[in-house]
Amino acid sequence: MSKITLHTLSSMKKAGEKFAVLTAYDACFSHLISSAGTEVILVGDSLGMVLQGNDSTLPVTVEEMAYHTQSVARGNQGSLIMADLPFMSYSTPEQAMDSSAALMQAGANMVKLEGGAWLSDTVSMLAERGIPVCAHLGLTPQTVNKLGGYRVQGRDTESAKQMLNDAVLLQDAGASIILLECVPSLLAEEITLALDIPVIGIGAGSDTDAQVLVMHDMLGLTPGRSPKFVKNFMQNADSIEAAISLYIKEVKDGTFPAQEHGFE
Repeated sequence: MSKITLHTLSSMKKAGEKFAVLTAYDACFSHLISSAGTEVILVGDSLGMVLQGNDSTLPVTVEEMAYHTQSVARGNQGSLIMADLPFMSYSTPEQAMDSSAALMQAGANMVKLEGGAWLSDTVSMLAERGIPVCAHLGLTPQTVNKLGGYRVQGRDTESAKQMLNDAVLLQDAGASIILLECVPSLLAEEITLALDIPVIGIGAGSDTDAQVLVMHDMLGLTPGRSPKFVKNFMQNADSIEAAISLYIKEVKDGTFPAQEHGFE
């Protein structure tokens, strides 16, 4: 696979071609995932839960994110690497700059942060200084305590309108990608059509430009009950490599997510 860039992803959106995103936290899985043709690897702060055993992403530090980003970068075979800015590492534009610099120097190609309109100045500052940004809207795990749990966002008219407005504002501020988590499928479609930049979905229906899953979830490794938007691709595969390839195929041909994986 030739090296994936933001230009690649933008061209895919314009052509109506979907792309696949998976999390990875080490060199081994980074090599597998990128070699299979996954366009984007997300070094997610989800590592706080799936690797560290915490009950949320909140304890994860910038130093831990940088360590895992370095590991992923070493194994990467051409995917674009996106790294999460962890909880309270971007509460001011200046702090966001320092945190982002650490992750970019560790090997990230862009950073992801959670939040709406209040982040516009931060996004502008990062973009002006050459740091590509993915803005995460909808269910934002770092604010789970304020949201009152892991709940679908944007179901009422007012909050749906706010999310659409936030997405447009963040695009105009310089965001290169928007990620929507746990929002109604019709709202995700509306936002995707309204934006010129790519939109990645998780629990956001099938009409976004891309899909992302936590690798441990799509391989059926996460203990306990899986979220509605997760599909275990190991059930129809005889190896991890085959499961990853099946995930990519189903994202690209629109088979995944099916209607049962979305929200109304």
